[in-house]
Amino acid sequence: MGYKVDIITKSEHLPLLDESDFFHSSELFRIQEKVSGMMPYMVVVSSDEGKVLSHMLATLRRRGVWFPPYLFSQGRVYGEGVYADGVDREELFSMMLEGITKIFHKRMCLYVEFSNLSRKMFGYRAFRTNGYFPVAWMNIHNSLHSVEPELRLDEKDLQVLGKSREAGVSTRQTLDSKDIHAFYKLLKSYYRFRPQRYVPAERFFHELVKSEKGIVHVTEYKGRIVGGTALAYSLNDAFLWFETYRKKRYPLLNIDFITVWHAIRHAFDMKRNHIYFLNVGLPFSKSHYRDFILKFGGKPVSTFRWFHFTFGWINRILSWVYSF
Repeated sequence: MGYKVDIITKSEHLPLLDESDFFHSSELFRIQEKVSGMMPYMVVVSSDEGKVLSHMLATLRRRGVWFPPYLFSQGRVYGEGVYADGVDREELFSMMLEGITKIFHKRMCLYVEFSNLSRKMFGYRAFRTNGYFPVAWMNIHNSLHSVEPELRLDEKDLQVLGKSREAGVSTRQTLDSKDIHAFYKLLKSYYRFRPQRYVPAERFFHELVKSEKGIVHVTEYKGRIVGGTALAYSLNDAFLWFETYRKKRYPLLNIDFITVWHAIRHAFDMKRNHIYFLNVGLPFSKSHYRDFILKFGGKPVSTFRWFHFTFGWINRILSWVYSF
């Protein structure tokens, strides 16, 4: 069978796609298309007859940091894409990976990052062939289909929840633009000095809540927004994408705990199978944030994130460093 690979940059040129995976959907493509600093690319593999066999959404993101090069672009992909039944997923993924890597090279993208693959070893040969190197990482997810989330908490954490509620801390879902603006300001402040985390422009969150697949929650104390989360729903699972809280300003209220807890509980109430945490920090042996997330009864899973730097000498050095 012959294959054709197309890389689409305009939503009006998108074919009819399987929308089950939100992170590779035309819906998320259109959201990103409206946001400054984000440029979506939909890689589509089709047969000679024009049938779509696989597709993968990759995003070029402009970033600013406090150290050289100060401004740069990064390629980002969550997962390996969507595939038709009966196809060779590894073969089609290899074709899509080669195509998008070439595009990102032409755009002088500093580096490309793949995460949240369905299996640790998925695409290993394709990544290696295209010059990517793996970094050992930790993913965490909570099962929601077996027992209620409260049963995964110990007595001390249940008391923490109770005290936060008694103090007047509450969390709710919102569509209000003022709430989302306040959430965004808090999110930007929270990650200002954290170089690893990317925060898109504010419009991203306004567009996300217009979708049935995106939700923003805000945590309030005395009428003031002091925390919040942004979730995405995909493949009958929930994904905690962004979270923020004024932990240091209100150290006795456990705002971080009740904010994340509410996201987990909401996913359970929506009858999702799991909730995945898309970022649990850098892959260091010790991580306070990772330990915090594990308090909710999650399961840690060892996996890889794959990276590729456009500048060959940087890529070779890092490939050597992470080979040990």
